[in-house]
Amino acid sequence: MAHAHDHHISDGAELTIQAQRALEKAGEQWTPMRATVFAALAGFTRPASAYDIAESISRSEDRRVAANSVYRILDLFVAKNLAQRVETANAYVVNAHPACRHDCIFLVCDGCGETTHIDDDALTERVRRAADSAGFMPVRPVIEVTGRCRKCAAN
Repeated sequence: MAHAHDHHISDGAELTIQAQRALEKAGEQWTPMRATVFAALAGFTRPASAYDIAESISRSEDRRVAANSVYRILDLFVAKNLAQRVETANAYVVNAHPACRHDCIFLVCDGCGETTHIDDDALTERVRRAADSAGFMPVRPVIEVTGRCRKCAAN
């Protein structure tokens, strides 16, 4: 069962509003730079690195934005559930349901880089229990499956 729980997937202005509310509810400020980084990240169709985001903002605002500044904001976004880190790609995606906190599974295409997010709470709970029974306290299980998407597998 891919979706073990219900949540609303947001995009566009609605996603930005939800992200801002979630960040402010967590006691953080929604600054202009944070809004800019969030908008840039949301504009990517595949996982984006801090360098990708910094370059995108630098081009659109005609000013240099340092990747280090973007990294700090992305770290905050991950900590506050506004973004998720795709470990194998060393990149980030927006969380399309920032009000819902759960572990995610990413399917990462080795061909085109497309990354699909699926939910399976039963599976991720089993991973958490296995870690716990081994005496390990998981903070955030990262499950990523690399392979080929339908489009790349067909070629």
